Amino acid sequence: MTLDVVTKDGAKAGTIELPVSVFGVEPSEHAMYLAVRAYLAHRRQGTHKTKTRTEVRGGGKKPFKQKGTGGARRGSSRSPLLPGGGTIHGPKPHLYTVDLPVKVKRLARKSALSLRAQEQNVVVVEDFALAAAKTKEISSMIKALNLDGSKILILLPGAERNIVLSARNIPGVTTFPADKISAYDVLSHGKIVIFKSALSTLEQSFGSNEGAAS
Repeated sequence: MTLDVVTKDGAKAGTIELPVSVFGVEPSEHAMYLAVRAYLAHRRQGTHKTKTRTEVRGGGKKPFKQKGTGGARRGSSRSPLLPGGGTIHGPKPHLYTVDLPVKVKRLARKSALSLRAQEQNVVVVEDFALAAAKTKEISSMIKALNLDGSKILILLPGAERNIVLSARNIPGVTTFPADKISAYDVLSHGKIVIFKSALSTLEQSFGSNEGAAS
């Protein structure tokens, strides 16, 4: 697939062929589903906890005498059957980790990028650098690319500090080094803006020939 390369001012600066090994695969819905499921599972803290009868405070003294009350015998006021008592079979801290094979993760990323490319929601921008962090610079670029109001993922060739700082206050705009993205990152954004040199980073990171279109 051939796309125009544009400057941050929106002017055409040439054309480029997207790497087939990354943007030319048949999107696998199942791989993307598994990757998103694993990503969301890893975000869960798993710190939910309730106290059992051995952990709640109090209950050291027998609440009333054994006989003569006409009621059930009670050895502790912290029984799960009484107010203030412990919880039976409550949740305990645990991990929600879902392990995926490396090939499935790679296929999910390539499927997500290929899907956005097929939808014509990928924009390639000529590389540029900022001498200082200025939100106005990234905001102007978004307007020049006619992406106002879109949820945008900007893929950078590396850790471009000033660009990251310039974009972080713009609602709906996220920046990532190209080799650190997940399928969830791509699928949760409608538009993908890729720095030209980041294409080679994507190809080196995820560009296995497995699943590439013939």
